[in-house]
Amino acid sequence: MSETDQPSQGGHGRAIDDGAEPGVEPGTDRTDHGTNRGINQVADQVADRVADLGRDIGEYIKQQRSSAKISLRQLSRLAGVSNPYLSQIERGLRKPSAEILQQIAKGLRISAEALYVRAGILDVAHGGPVVDAVRADDALTERQKQILLDVYESFRRENSTQSTVEGSNVDGEPSRTGPTSEE
Repeated sequence: MSETDQPSQGGHGRAIDDGAEPGVEPGTDRTDHGTNRGINQVADQVADRVADLGRDIGEYIKQQRSSAKISLRQLSRLAGVSNPYLSQIERGLRKPSAEILQQIAKGLRISAEALYVRAGILDVAHGGPVVDAVRADDALTERQKQILLDVYESFRRENSTQSTVEGSNVDGEPSRTGPTSEE
């Protein structure tokens, strides 16, 4: 390809079309159309994810409210959030702020962290198979899950301090450091 056959380049190294392609204006930056299309697709995907998070958190709040046998009006009063706004949150029309989620969590007597995770504000904390199983159990309320996890963590802390005590192993049994009658 000779120098005259190559498309000219704008000041930023992008190919500038000379109008040889039908429907393309001379001097048009060909990368703009593809870039804008890509940016628009990403923006649409982000908007869809935000809308999904809004619906998800709303459904989750409604589920927790129903399992706690609290009416929309009662939760509105307990959380200090207007009834219409709470209704819009539950229907996925509004995505609440972290502060509103905290108030709703207080009204539902559940962990604000659970709502933050559902809303996409916090990432799920990983704690191993037991913690993951407790968090995944839909038969438990958020309060029950938190209590179980607190008890589990207290046992783990207790066992880790016992295992550092001389003469004991992880199970709390005396360790064998010398010969025994079995040997």
